[in-house]
Amino acid sequence: MSEPSIFFSEVNERQGTFHRRSFLLGGFAGAGMLALGGRLAHLQILEAQRYEKLSASNQFNFRLVPPPRGLIVDRHGEILATNRPNFRLLVVKDGVHEPGATLKTLAHFVPLDDDRQARLMREFERTPNQRPVSVMEDMTWEQFSAINVRAPEMPHVTADMGEVRVYPHGGAFAHVIGYVAKVNRDDLTETGPNAEPILLHPGFRIGRQGVEKAFDLDLRGRTGAKKVEVDARGREIRHDQDGDIPAEPGKTVALTLDVDIQNRALEVMGDESGAIVVMDCRSGDLLCMVSTPSFDANRFVRGLSTAEYRALADYERRPLLDKAMSGTYPPGSTFKPTVALAALEAGIDPEQRINCSGGWYFGGRTWRCWRHGGHGPQNMHDAIKNSCDIYFYQVALRMGPDYIARAAKALGFGQTFDIGIPGQRSGVVGSTEWKRTQVKRDPTWHPGDSVSYGIGQGYVAVNGLQLAVMTARLANGRKALNPRLVKSVGGVEMPPGDKVAALPFSTEHLDYVRAGMIAVANDRSGTAYRQSQLGLGDVMMAGKTGTAQVRSYDGVASRSSDSVRWGLKDHNLYVAFAPVDDPRYAVSVIIQHGGKGGATAAAPRAREVMRVALLKDPEIRARIERPLPLPDVSDLPTVGAAPDAPVEGPPLAADPAAPT
Repeated sequence: MSEPSIFFSEVNERQGTFHRRSFLLGGFAGAGMLALGGRLAHLQILEAQRYEKLSASNQFNFRLVPPPRGLIVDRHGEILATNRPNFRLLVVKDGVHEPGATLKTLAHFVPLDDDRQARLMREFERTPNQRPVSVMEDMTWEQFSAINVRAPEMPHVTADMGEVRVYPHGGAFAHVIGYVAKVNRDDLTETGPNAEPILLHPGFRIGRQGVEKAFDLDLRGRTGAKKVEVDARGREIRHDQDGDIPAEPGKTVALTLDVDIQNRALEVMGDESGAIVVMDCRSGDLLCMVSTPSFDANRFVRGLSTAEYRALADYERRPLLDKAMSGTYPPGSTFKPTVALAALEAGIDPEQRINCSGGWYFGGRTWRCWRHGGHGPQNMHDAIKNSCDIYFYQVALRMGPDYIARAAKALGFGQTFDIGIPGQRSGVVGSTEWKRTQVKRDPTWHPGDSVSYGIGQGYVAVNGLQLAVMTARLANGRKALNPRLVKSVGGVEMPPGDKVAALPFSTEHLDYVRAGMIAVANDRSGTAYRQSQLGLGDVMMAGKTGTAQVRSYDGVASRSSDSVRWGLKDHNLYVAFAPVDDPRYAVSVIIQHGGKGGATAAAPRAREVMRVALLKDPEIRARIERPLPLPDVSDLPTVGAAPDAPVEGPPLAADPAAPT
């Protein structure tokens, strides 16, 4: 049997091909192994820290922590707005549990009515998954405990401790400070500070009004973070405190207001609607800005129901309106010092007398004075002291509106001031140009417009802040003071209100008008003598009363407001400054629809607030407590002294009228 034979053709060529393929495959394999080894080395050596962080991020997560909101304090450091711990209830929208069923379960432990649940359901619809929704703030310890005991049954429900804004003085500073509330969709922006993720945190609050809104960015602070371990679904397992990033609190905002003066102003206003403003006549600092009736800002932080908000908004005395800045009213006779100053600047002789008989016929009608029998012949000083309407009717008609408008604007009417918070209304200061551009139905200024303008009626409307500025500028007599509300932000002092230009009036004219205001409060025949006595030794107050009517009295037998509804009663006003020899403080009081007259309703309240301001001033208090000098007794007989020693002599004759 023959053995098989293997025949090779071109042996060398086949072996060469085999070797080339072996080397090629070996090269590819080596390159792959080299690449794989290099990649492994890159991942394990160079990228080790990066993937370690990615791994940790799957295990750990950082939850944003709202920073403590900055404090708001008064001029002496008394706290007006701060933060306190509170128990809150959060529900995480996880896409597994039905929020509606969860709310119904929670309603057994915390007060969640149907209206509240409906609002929360709308919030759940707008919230993305894995985001907590604040269901309730400021829970009691019993409610907090009841939820925590049932935590294993409700893993998507959390009861923890956060911070809530609190206003220790309730409604005393509500209009000035404002309040904070939850962030809504309109607050969010694509860029800027309102684009930060912290705004979506259920515990974060944003300023809504007053100082809280105007200085919101300064009060926010810097966001922190809490390091937590999570499971595959992102649910928190434990808290790693060592990895926390602390939050930085917001800046402290110091105001020029004084707690004691503000609270006293709120107290004396009682149930009345109106405003009281106190201003430093030297620096321009505002010591008091009260608007009544007020509201409790703490209720807004927790959130009002629809019914609660409607009750506040629909109340006719409008507690949500800041009447010190946003409410404008006819100034009435408190405008007469401005008219008198304008008349002096216009060249009218202040000693020229105008007879007041109680009525003055002009333009087809009789213009009445508040005093039915009249005041008799009046010069300017007497007219200010007695608040004579007939005098100011005729003086205003004689000089026209433009002189009055220039003086009014120089004293602060018809403008807004940069005090740091929004909401001011400039009011109205009438002039021929103003009426031509603003009153389209009748653009011509008529003589009758000037008549009512002279007593603070007609085309003039002011707010309480402007009245205080006017009084402070008159009292200062040199500078056109600007009001200042914010003293410092984060320790940085704000510009004072006395770095301003001088008043455009002569010193003699200012002294003359001030003398009339001093007579109002200190002359026994002045319109506010009894109501303006401070009872503080030789410290006296100067002032001017005002009554602004809100309806026509034509054909009305009596101007008494006793029988008419609240909205038809006259406004009562009073402005004052003290001490008269060295003015320190100016006050303005507006009683909306008080119906009693400025001397009866507004002046006593101004006196009480002024007393607090003066007694808190160390220099004024030292002046009050300084004992008065003893009278000169050298020429007075000594009463009750011991008799001289007896001397010998004849007996005295008996008095025939003496009894036996």
